[in-house]
Amino acid sequence: MSWFDALVWIGFGVGHACIWMALANFLFGLPINHHWLDFYRKLTVLGILAGPIVLALHGGGTIAQWLYWSASPSCCPWLTGYLVVCQFFAWLVLPLLTLRRWMRAEPAVVVSQQGITYDIAAELGQSLWGTGKAALLSRIPFNECFHVEVHELTLAIPELPPAWEGLTILHLSDLHFGGTPTRPYYERVIEHALAEGTPDLVAITGDLIDSETHHRWLIPILGRLRWQVAGLAILGNHDSWFDMERIRRRLERLGMLYLDNDWREIRVRGEPMIVIGYQGPWIGSRPDLRGCPETGFRLCLSHTPDNLPWCKRHGVRLMLSGHVHGGQIRLPLLGSVFVPSMYGRRYDMGVFQEGPTILHVSRGLAGKEPLRFRCSPQVTRIVLRGAPSHPPAKS
Repeated sequence: MSWFDALVWIGFGVGHACIWMALANFLFGLPINHHWLDFYRKLTVLGILAGPIVLALHGGGTIAQWLYWSASPSCCPWLTGYLVVCQFFAWLVLPLLTLRRWMRAEPAVVVSQQGITYDIAAELGQSLWGTGKAALLSRIPFNECFHVEVHELTLAIPELPPAWEGLTILHLSDLHFGGTPTRPYYERVIEHALAEGTPDLVAITGDLIDSETHHRWLIPILGRLRWQVAGLAILGNHDSWFDMERIRRRLERLGMLYLDNDWREIRVRGEPMIVIGYQGPWIGSRPDLRGCPETGFRLCLSHTPDNLPWCKRHGVRLMLSGHVHGGQIRLPLLGSVFVPSMYGRRYDMGVFQEGPTILHVSRGLAGKEPLRFRCSPQVTRIVLRGAPSHPPAKS
């Protein structure tokens, strides 16, 4: 096999994987029954692995053999086109998108960000594998699923009320109570998150529960949280698989304000703040903003970052999301691969600004599969500062 044949072979494998993963990311951002999505995820893995094998068995390993095979009467006429498309994705689309991500400037609203990563298992000196269905995955070498980053993010917000200078929001997402990690993991994470003091607001952006029984963890674990003004919460797609009403009742027993695709006005240090919940596309419909004041600071808790266009249209100043877990597995240079979003890897983690809206996407604290490589779990303490003028938006 010549070097050119080898490059074409690599191009097919990479492009074939890109196409299948892009479709999987898009579908997982839609409100499709999770049983069908689980089946499709297995099909995706099978399809990615089987493609090169099938091509090698039927077409051989050189360009001449592939062209001869694709031109034969027994070959489907669209196959040659598919081979070309795979090369296009491998050698043009993927490199350009990756280069764009490398060159993406940090939004001007970010004043500073820093984090400390804690090895919770080492701190506690005990196993945190627990009894989850996928607990064995947490034992894979180099897995960072118990290495939690406590991240502090300072944002400069234009026209921030002077009374909110230094306002703190503790953002937690994707706790996925399901047996793995165990309760001590979450309890220690909350200890670290509150070590710098009690935040003004606590915001939980969904996916709290991942089993029929672990709603029992809500009160003993989240009951350790403290706030000065309000605790805010919404549900996510995993919560919708279980008894959502039971989850809501426990959140309310904790004194949290549950935002059910609705808006509320709360007083924060004497100033009004509009808080909005957006649980779509899995739970209910879009938030009903009838009667909502036209002016004022709007904070939106949205489980998925895919709702950013809606937030931009409705003047949301700060949007907090999770759902995509940062991809959980981030490859060197390439970054995230599987990101359950209609926008693919575009909003996989971090801070983004589009129009009036600043978006923070958390990597979350856990997941249905306890796998983390180059993408540790995260809890974020957001500090708001005033800015003299509106900084330029950076998409």
